[in-house]
Amino acid sequence: MKKVIQFSKFFPVAVVLSAVIIIAGIVSTATRGINFGLDFKPGMIEEIKIATTVLEVTYNGTATVSLEANDEGVQLVVSGIGEENRTVSIPYTEVSTVSELAAKINGVNGVSAHIKNEMALPKAGLFVNSGSSKNLGEKPLNLFVADENASVTADDIRDTLKAFNDVDVKALGSDDERSFQIRMGVTGDEGKTIQADANKALTDKFGADKVAFVKSDFIGAQFSQTLIRDSIILVLATLVLIFIYSAIRFHWDFALAAVIAIVHDALIMVSFISFIQMEFSTTTLAAILTIIGYSINATVVILDRVRSDIKVVEAKTFKEVLNSALSSTLSRSIITTLTTLFAVLALFFFTTGTIHDFSLALTVGLISGCYSSIFIAGAFILAVRKNQKFQTIAANPNVSQFKAEESDSE
Repeated sequence: MKKVIQFSKFFPVAVVLSAVIIIAGIVSTATRGINFGLDFKPGMIEEIKIATTVLEVTYNGTATVSLEANDEGVQLVVSGIGEENRTVSIPYTEVSTVSELAAKINGVNGVSAHIKNEMALPKAGLFVNSGSSKNLGEKPLNLFVADENASVTADDIRDTLKAFNDVDVKALGSDDERSFQIRMGVTGDEGKTIQADANKALTDKFGADKVAFVKSDFIGAQFSQTLIRDSIILVLATLVLIFIYSAIRFHWDFALAAVIAIVHDALIMVSFISFIQMEFSTTTLAAILTIIGYSINATVVILDRVRSDIKVVEAKTFKEVLNSALSSTLSRSIITTLTTLFAVLALFFFTTGTIHDFSLALTVGLISGCYSSIFIAGAFILAVRKNQKFQTIAANPNVSQFKAEESDSE
């Protein structure tokens, strides 16, 4: 005979514990706020590298010549008056040093490549400023190589931009390909001005030939407000659809228990995000929606077992049936959570950036989902049905009067 764990004894403690955490999260959100990422607030995001200029490229002619640099090589596209339209590709497999690359570039009529630093070409290749025009002219276009020996840290970038409000700096990538992500909140039409002032502060500090701007984006106020509204609607619509499905599949109180459990998980995750001031981005929202789907799956399995045990378990009260069902599904709940958690923890320990935050939020959600499926959903169902008794029916002694009423309602 299987051992039945008296989960119902722990329901009051679990409810109080969850209430304390959620209330603390609400207080934290009200006082400290949520660290909304640029997706949810107007602002600028820019990625820079502390790099070394190896080539300055200019053009003197009547045609139009543009230069692109990527991980595979350098391309020059020639078009317009005075030249035949063509593309000159210089893969890194054909050149090994900066001087060899410069000689290839100088082979294009009117294009001049001036060597600033002679070195062997790195495996990662060269890159140019994202904000610079790729069309060559009299003003030099710098080609950069990542500075592997740079001692600049995120704190140095942050200190350089301390005069600006609402600045967040995050280091990305490995040490030999380090870049820095800069996020700045902006309002109105001041975005371009703030970006120019911030970029000037960086070049004044580290040198114009040492700062490479990899990419930059702006998020407008209207877009961020729309995203917040749509996200709230999405979560609410998900809860409504889950309630409708569970009510059809089971019973209204089972459906409400499932919704309460996943709302609990979402609030726990939001509380955790507020506690540690994790950036709330679209990736974080994806983690919350993922946990909602995971949690409802775990809860439905338990609810289905409760409904099944009502037919076969000899019991006098609903509490006994509930404890029996929870005991039967305990190993399944733990194994499913642990196996999923192993994969999520691998992402947490071996990734950086948004995926790292995504895995951290998922870890909290997985633990909360397993816990809520047992203790929160179970506590609500027991509170609703605590006064219902099982009465044996003569025609079928294994089926209770409660079950007969349940069948009628379904």
